[in-house]
Amino acid sequence: MKTLRFIATALLGGICAFGASLAGAQQAPAPEGTPAHLVVTVEAHKGASMPLINREDVMVLEGHNRDRGIDWVPAQGDRAALELFVFIDDSSLSDLGTQLNDIRKFIEAQPPSTKIGVAYMRNGTALIAQDLTTDHALAAKALRLPIGYGGAEASPYFALSDLVKHHWPASNERRAVLMVTDGIDRYYGAGDLLDPYLDAAIDDALRAEVMVSAIYNPDAGHFGHSYWQTYWGQIYLSHLADETGGEGYYIGFNGPAVAFAPYLDDEANRLTHQYLLTFMPQPQKKAGWQRVRVTTEVPNVDLVSAGKIYVSGGPK
Repeated sequence: MKTLRFIATALLGGICAFGASLAGAQQAPAPEGTPAHLVVTVEAHKGASMPLINREDVMVLEGHNRDRGIDWVPAQGDRAALELFVFIDDSSLSDLGTQLNDIRKFIEAQPPSTKIGVAYMRNGTALIAQDLTTDHALAAKALRLPIGYGGAEASPYFALSDLVKHHWPASNERRAVLMVTDGIDRYYGAGDLLDPYLDAAIDDALRAEVMVSAIYNPDAGHFGHSYWQTYWGQIYLSHLADETGGEGYYIGFNGPAVAFAPYLDDEANRLTHQYLLTFMPQPQKKAGWQRVRVTTEVPNVDLVSAGKIYVSGGPK
């Protein structure tokens, strides 16, 4: 009898231990992948006050699927750090000189924590006039007139890729570019939505987590008065801004803008109403780009961010 009781007790203990092990295995969370990050700009509708957006107000959608939010932090205080390049097309009209004072004011008005660099686009490359610095007076001093001859910048998109890939050290801070250019891609030539150099520049900016805004400004040469070329150049700039979470300014007009000041004021306002969003994207079998949309049910406001993220592949 003692032997039978011992065997029964041992069997019961083994069954309980197996059950506990199985339950533990069932409850252990599966690896979810790598969190994704987006800088999100809050834009109040015209005439509406800027609302407070809380984490629970934000939805990240991949198609019909909602991603799990992890963090939603205002880009303020010790999280306000920003790296910003003012990036000017060297083939712009020399009339741009009338706008330089407003660009200087924009640079000098940025918060002390903002690092600002100045660069020029020429022949598909980025020429650094001033590396990123918190000395805003030094950055403003680096501004100069563009050299102003047609073709000095054969593609602003080659130049943007060069800037973000080869002249921008890695960091964990917000990153933004303000481009001043006509947006015309002389390497591609044809005006359509299939420009591979534009697409490559968008992908390079997104990989580097760089938000791009652009002010349209005409070229000094023949293309400066070609409606066909300026039309597509402005569409390209608008597409670049939309895809990276930035803003396109003076889009839909011919000739140089009367004043950059309203656009610079708007850009400064956008930079002060941003949040740092962290979320878990949908798992994918293969690595690649996934379309995302950040939205909210809070009325009279839009959330603006990059339009896609790169997701590493792995088992679902």
